[in-house]
Amino acid sequence: MFASDDRYRNAVARYFEAWNAGERDALAKAVAAAWTVDGAYTDPLADVRGHDEIAAVIAAAHEQFPGFSFRLMGAVDGHHDTARFGWELVNDADGSAPVAGFDVITLDGEDRIRSVYGFLDRVPA
Repeated sequence: MFASDDRYRNAVARYFEAWNAGERDALAKAVAAAWTVDGAYTDPLADVRGHDEIAAVIAAAHEQFPGFSFRLMGAVDGHHDTARFGWELVNDADGSAPVAGFDVITLDGEDRIRSVYGFLDRVPA
C-alpha cells in the first residue's frame, strides 16, 4: 500500500462497524461515521445514496440474515483514495459463511467513504 496503511484499515473497520451495528440508532451513527453525507453504496442488489438509504440496505441485510455478522476476509489493499477487501457473512451460531464478496471503496480527504462498489462471489442457492 502507498500512503498510510492505517488510513485504509481504519476506513474498512468503520465500514464493518456499520454493517455489524444491530440497533437502529447505533446503525445510523456508524453509517454517519463511515460515509460522507452523499456517500453511495452499489452492489448487484442495491444502488443507493445518502446515510438513510445506506442504513436501510444494511437493516434489510440484517432482516434477511438474522444472527449473522460481516467479517473481513484477508487483507485490506489500498492506494491513493481507493481500497479493496474481501468479506464474508458469517453465521454467529455455527461459523458457516454462506455469502462472500469483494468490495472497492473510495475515500474523501477525511478518510470517509464516498462510494462502495460491491461484488458478490458466493451466495446461497
